[in-house]
Amino acid sequence: MQIGHWLTDRFEVSRGMRGQNVRPMEGLRGFAVFLVFLVHYVALIKPWILGHDTLLTVAGGMHTIGNTGVDLFFVLSGYLIYGSLIAKAQPFGRFIWRRVQRIYPAFAVVFAAYVALSFIFPSENKIPADAGAAAMYLVQNFLLLPGIFSIEPMITVAWSLSYEIAFYFAIPLLIVVLGLRERRPVFRLAAFGLIIAAVVWASINGGPVQLILFVAGMTLYEAINSLKVAVPSSLTAAVALIVGLASTLLPFDGAVGFTIRTGILFIAFSVVCLVCFCKTDGWFSRMFAWTPVRWLGNMSYSYYLLHGLALKGAFLLLSYLVIDHEHGAAFFWSMLPVMFAFSLIPPAVLFLFVERPFSLAKAYSKTPSAAAINPVATPFEATS
Repeated sequence: MQIGHWLTDRFEVSRGMRGQNVRPMEGLRGFAVFLVFLVHYVALIKPWILGHDTLLTVAGGMHTIGNTGVDLFFVLSGYLIYGSLIAKAQPFGRFIWRRVQRIYPAFAVVFAAYVALSFIFPSENKIPADAGAAAMYLVQNFLLLPGIFSIEPMITVAWSLSYEIAFYFAIPLLIVVLGLRERRPVFRLAAFGLIIAAVVWASINGGPVQLILFVAGMTLYEAINSLKVAVPSSLTAAVALIVGLASTLLPFDGAVGFTIRTGILFIAFSVVCLVCFCKTDGWFSRMFAWTPVRWLGNMSYSYYLLHGLALKGAFLLLSYLVIDHEHGAAFFWSMLPVMFAFSLIPPAVLFLFVERPFSLAKAYSKTPSAAAINPVATPFEATS
């Protein structure tokens, strides 16, 4: 019982909050990072299952579906950040500074670890040999430029944080320039439609179509808070989730195919989030409100940053313990929960000793009064 209290005290950050801090939302973040885990698990275990064509096909499908975890994060970010800014005017500088305070403590620690490991393991080193080029590369990565800009990320998953940072800068300016806070919901939705059309047009020429998933979250906020749309059933949400994930396996090629799949995810994840946010007593929402899934969601930012490095270490250790690399389905499926469990340990340490004390301490309190003024943060930041 004491262990349960210890875990609750450290991994429970919602403290029963209401409003935008809905428990199923925490679970959606946990589900999203599990999808991302599948991507890296499949990539690292693939050399161990070569020669098993059917298994490789299944693993490839898991890898493809796993990539949608980032897409779900973008939808949640769009909902939360837009919702916080449209509801109340905030000084731009203070808003950006809060985002910096929220993102950089954990990121800086992981960044330093990657720099150190780059010299310990030269074969994995992405830093240029030339001193000037190396300094530029490190500055670019520390400023989270890879992703939006064509720069190879030192931390593989950091490309998505570049999208997040771009969104943080763009959306407050968009609200001010278009006067969205003073406009009617129909005008705001029309503006979102134009943004989606522009992004889709650009994506056909190789542009970042995933940006429309932020707009999905923004549209969802308006649908819930301004239009008061009818909420579908739990079954509808489950079907939408299955269809959305399965759509990534459709045999569409090129930029157009990727745009079509992203559009399907736009709709599917909007339905999933709508049900989870508004029908919290339904069986579908309760699945995501399950405590272990929520706790994973609460530490999802630390997990997102560090799980890839943890998995690399785990597979390196495995290579010393298991010499024969010819393995089949039993090995693949049995190692999945083992590797997932191992991947939880370093991120949990990062969450407990860096993210929570340096990024969450001021944002959260155990008292209801503090919860009432909870600042909204993004899913990548694992606090909203």
